[in-house]
Amino acid sequence: MTPAIKLLERGKHPHRVLKYDHDKQAESYGLEAVEKLSLPAPAVFKTLVAELDNGKLVVAVVPVTHQLNLKQLAKAAKAKKAQMAAPAKVESSSGYVLGGVSPLGQKKALVTFIDDSANQLDTLYCSAGKRGLEIELSPQLLATLTRATFAPLAAQ
Repeated sequence: MTPAIKLLERGKHPHRVLKYDHDKQAESYGLEAVEKLSLPAPAVFKTLVAELDNGKLVVAVVPVTHQLNLKQLAKAAKAKKAQMAAPAKVESSSGYVLGGVSPLGQKKALVTFIDDSANQLDTLYCSAGKRGLEIELSPQLLATLTRATFAPLAAQ
């Protein structure tokens, strides 16, 4: 059981865990979840960690169908620039391996932003903290548990 799932179960928060056999050759973990679980692609979100120009790490949760717009993330975070964080920094701050980073239950609580497209959804899917595991929950619950702000983050 991952820290993300433990957090949801401990708080008795409504959620559903979905499991699939992860293919180590998969190029996109999020799109693999869409395919193997027959999920609507716009409702599946990936968790990315970026580093701001001041050295702080932030979390961005965006649909797997889009890229993260780093300029928009920097603007939301009130920074000048943002870049993708080094894999070692992502794994050490989150406690998760790449491809299985969940926005929930991270080792260090980072400022989190969720793409505002999530507001149009009743539920979304994000990593449960391990490749091959997804969590279904409401965007509002995810925002509450991560103290996230909704912002336009997806590149058009």
